Amino acid sequence: MIKILNLYAGIGGNRKLWDGDIEITAVEYDKKIAGIYKDLYPGDEVIVADAHHYLLKHFNEYDFIWSSPPCPSHSRLRMMRKDKFVYPDMRLYQEIIFLQYFYKGKFVVENVISYYGYLIKPSVILDRHVFWSNFYISERKFNFNRKDLSKMTVKDLEEYHNVDLSKYRGIDKTEILRNMVHYEIGKYILDIVLNEM
Repeated sequence: MIKILNLYAGIGGNRKLWDGDIEITAVEYDKKIAGIYKDLYPGDEVIVADAHHYLLKHFNEYDFIWSSPPCPSHSRLRMMRKDKFVYPDMRLYQEIIFLQYFYKGKFVVENVISYYGYLIKPSVILDRHVFWSNFYISERKFNFNRKDLSKMTVKDLEEYHNVDLSKYRGIDKTEILRNMVHYEIGKYILDIVLNEM
């Protein structure tokens, strides 16, 4: 049994095709979003908590860690927001450094292509996502046949991610769906990890 920690889990886009002899713990801060994750993956343990703090206290309990720290402050779209200035959220680099030096298992940290030069060189860029890892992930083209995500409707995004959020209310479906890692990328990376363990 391989124990997996899925941090900043959202509704679990990266996790959709994960299977095998695995046990998954998902950590999501937003209670409503964590509830959707639990509906979609009832066999996973879902913890409503701050993923950054959870990682520090529990990292050594898992064989593989997937972390997707908040990305809006790093995104190239941030340069278009001249009306709202924010510092880049440095939890991204804190977690990369921490995992590189203190974690013995396999890890991947995911984020978006940034508007600035990376402070730590990424391992690979897949589609619109940047990954830092302590194992080799080869470059690969994915043929998702999608339009520009920023122009896709909620229905388009649901079809793209193969998920139906129509019964859920009180959440920003557009933001949730745009932030998801496509499930084929999630499967591709987990398959590499499972083949190495």
